[in-house]
Amino acid sequence: MAKKDTSCCNEKFKTTIGGQALIEGIMMRGPEKDAIVVRGKDGLTLEVTPRKIRKKGSFATWPLIRGCVNFFDSQVVGVKALMRSADLAPEEYTGDDKPSKLDQWLEKKLGNETFQRYLIGFAVFAGLAMSVGLFFLLPMVIGGFFDGVITTTLGLNLVEGLVRIVIFMVYMFLISRMSEMRRVFSYHGAEHKTIRCYEAGLPLTVENVRNQTRLHPRCGTSFLLVVMVISILVFSVASSALLNLIPALSDIRGSFLYRLIMIVFKLLLLPVVVAITYEINRWAGRHDNAFTRILTAPGMWMQNFTTNEPDDAMIEVGIAAVQAVLPEEEGTDRW
Repeated sequence: MAKKDTSCCNEKFKTTIGGQALIEGIMMRGPEKDAIVVRGKDGLTLEVTPRKIRKKGSFATWPLIRGCVNFFDSQVVGVKALMRSADLAPEEYTGDDKPSKLDQWLEKKLGNETFQRYLIGFAVFAGLAMSVGLFFLLPMVIGGFFDGVITTTLGLNLVEGLVRIVIFMVYMFLISRMSEMRRVFSYHGAEHKTIRCYEAGLPLTVENVRNQTRLHPRCGTSFLLVVMVISILVFSVASSALLNLIPALSDIRGSFLYRLIMIVFKLLLLPVVVAITYEINRWAGRHDNAFTRILTAPGMWMQNFTTNEPDDAMIEVGIAAVQAVLPEEEGTDRW
């Protein structure tokens, strides 16, 4: 019987290689290459593309700036990979039908490549808009109703943060119960287990990967939870500074105008929250101590909902994906 989630901390090094579960596949990102591996009717399909290496010292690599740049880049690459996996995966898993008349008309007018670019751009925008609306805008609106009860800026932001975390946890729990997502979450588990095996310095075989835990501290789930915690601190400090800078805002506290101003102000601060969180995760990725384990513990727990145990076929996909992005010079993928 397969061993599950042995979870002992047996990593010999930490790798920067990471990935994303796709439809019947996995996208893996290495320091030099990106790879998409999808299991179709005729076996595995592997597509590898070189990554654009940013020069050290360039604007996009500056601390804090790089967090926003990398976050947006990962969203674009992730959507592209997801759409490509839908093209490569068997129809029984994608539910593919013939393109709608609107899709056919747009493709005819714009051309296939232009249509794909617009589609990817819209998907990224829609995904970010939904995330911001559900996990930030909605908690801000709900928190605004407590203006008359809670008078401190910190107290209001704590309420918002609590609402935000509850919404996020309920959302993750609900999608984990969807039958369509179970296989995707199993591929997510295969991605984690394969990276765990690689970091343990073990040969990438199905047996070795199977015996690893499906939980990984440097997962996107952990990043999102840290974003929510950091937002409480950033919003509290920034809101207090704004009230001190513009004392007149205190006179309209509790009004619709005040709530609107604070919502817009906090939305403008989201890139700052993402940038700070990226630097914290980057630091945590390089260290293993009591503090970093506490920091990543909530995200590790959430992965019980966002990852499932994979079968051997899924593990084979994970192995192929990691092997495809290993750097030519050993060790250059380490933190």
